[in-house]
Amino acid sequence: MRWRIARAVLLFLLGPPLIGLVAFRWLPVPVTPLMLVRLVEGEGLQQDWVPLEAMPPALVRSVIASEDARFCVHNGFDWREIANAWQEWRRGEGLRGASTISMQTARSVFLWPGRDIVRKGLEAVLTPPLELLWPKPRILEVYLNVAEWGPGIYGAGAAARYHFNRPVETLGPVEAARLTAILPAPRSWSAGTPGAYVRGRAATIQARAAAVSLGDGNRPCGAP
Repeated sequence: MRWRIARAVLLFLLGPPLIGLVAFRWLPVPVTPLMLVRLVEGEGLQQDWVPLEAMPPALVRSVIASEDARFCVHNGFDWREIANAWQEWRRGEGLRGASTISMQTARSVFLWPGRDIVRKGLEAVLTPPLELLWPKPRILEVYLNVAEWGPGIYGAGAAARYHFNRPVETLGPVEAARLTAILPAPRSWSAGTPGAYVRGRAATIQARAAAVSLGDGNRPCGAP
């Protein structure tokens, strides 16, 4: 009986995401749980879906360099980064996140906001099939279009207009690095009027981004 209940609960939690994993392999993601939560809280919802090919290469490089430097070589989990975070915690340096772009995409698209253990477990369950069903460029494309970039602002297209009053396609390396720099706290930091910390962080990201190589059409990881 307990197994049946557990199986029913697991099916209830994972059924819709598994369907979404197939559908969103090709279709734009229209809304995420976080978007709905923020909308109910009165923050509005601005999102303009932009194909990966239309994103400025500087932004693609900046996001990979800052959020997941080994994006092209891992299978969803960066075990080296996880081990580093664990060792830092054991040394008393505080617990920091070691989420990959794949993990962030899985939780952003399919899971509710928060830090509870159930959500973290489901994120770990959903990441492998995401990596299996979606090529790396698609994972990056979805991430860039659903990431929170300000109060009620989602995706790079809306973020560029909100922070710079410009289309995302026109952003250069400086603006791209500043947008990337505020991803950890997009509702507190500003890319358009950055403080000293964001400017410094953006400069570091811009320098690291120069080492990220992209193929034609912003398709990283040697994807065709």
